[in-house]
Amino acid sequence: MKATVSPASRLRGRIDVPGDKSISHRAAIFNSLAEGTAVVRGFLQGEDCLSTVNCLRQLGVRMDLDQSSGALTIHGAGLHGLREPSQVLDAGNSGTTMRLLSGVLAGQPFFSVMTGDDSLRGRPMERVLSPLRQMGASAWSREGGRAPIAIDGGGLRGMRYKMPVASAQVKSALILAGLFAEGETILDDAGHSRDHTERMLNAMGAQIDTDGSTHRVVPVENLAATDVNVPRDMSAAAFWIVAAAVHPDAEIVLSAVGVNPTRVGLIEALEAMGAEIEVTEERFNGGEPIADITVRSSQLHGIEVDGELTLRLMDEVPALAVAAALADGRTVIRDAGDLRVKESDRIATVARMLKAFGVEVEERPDGMVIEGTGRLSGAQLDYEGDHRLAMASAIGGLVAEGETTIERSEAVEVSYPGFWRDLEAVSGAQLISR
Repeated sequence: MKATVSPASRLRGRIDVPGDKSISHRAAIFNSLAEGTAVVRGFLQGEDCLSTVNCLRQLGVRMDLDQSSGALTIHGAGLHGLREPSQVLDAGNSGTTMRLLSGVLAGQPFFSVMTGDDSLRGRPMERVLSPLRQMGASAWSREGGRAPIAIDGGGLRGMRYKMPVASAQVKSALILAGLFAEGETILDDAGHSRDHTERMLNAMGAQIDTDGSTHRVVPVENLAATDVNVPRDMSAAAFWIVAAAVHPDAEIVLSAVGVNPTRVGLIEALEAMGAEIEVTEERFNGGEPIADITVRSSQLHGIEVDGELTLRLMDEVPALAVAAALADGRTVIRDAGDLRVKESDRIATVARMLKAFGVEVEERPDGMVIEGTGRLSGAQLDYEGDHRLAMASAIGGLVAEGETTIERSEAVEVSYPGFWRDLEAVSGAQLISR
């Protein structure tokens, strides 16, 4: 399918973006390992999270999904109640599914195999398999640490491990493995990556002590099933935050968005660029901070983004790049080398997107330099099914001169099934899809 986006004269509306993808994955996995029954409300019904549900069902976990309400009821199997799958586990396009379940499967006394789609089979898994082997699991992959992967688990030993890169997925996998290990597991993170795992597992009775970027995991006998109200996803909200900031006549309100400090890097970067963003009604939802976000048309200027800030907006770089292209002056993005191994090589595909829109961009090994032009030209774009690139292209199309056509636009189903509907609602336009 392809979608054609025309420039919008104004953007107005209140949007309820989907539930947080990272938290939805974790709520499903952790409650599967718990004792008792839990309900996860606002569960993201995107393809990635449904891949996690399907894998857990193959491992013997009973789950009931009410598609109309978005409530997922999980009947926990307990830490030692999973069963050996009779078939290969299919993680689809979801790196989170494969990496987090690797940590779980490393602690199980059985053999399992996981694979995924073409994109996932090209992404690096050795960064999680190597430390799991050091803990005592047997794990294999294709050459270069690529999926399919096979794990023969059990007999894990706690260890101290210095992570070479900051990765919430790898950290979470090793924390999960640490729950099954003999002795403590100590992880020295390379940066302050997302902490959803630590928050949720501690609420379920785990003992994960964090001091700066060091995490100490103590094995536990059991976890308590815990209901979760999933906050709305900052990574999904990012596209509307940018759309309102760059459009000349816009005001968009986003309700109950998760504003965990490890996830608000995009807001900090856009505010540094001059964006008018109001964060109000701050409160807590199941241990996670949430707030309403209002964004209005703004005059942006280029900035430099690097270090911890880049880490906290890594998934939002495609959206940020659109803002940078429409800002006044140069924006430099550094320390984003992990973008090379996402659903696509996002440094290369973001650069290609900007060039198609008529923007001057220099691609670098760990980032890019974007020369803000203040204008975009309509383009025809295809990013091989990368959902974030499809959405970033659509936001660019709302302010470009002329029509923008996005091939394989169904890719947004991975993380934001209602994206095209919301785009039509705030722009007042009828999207051309065929």
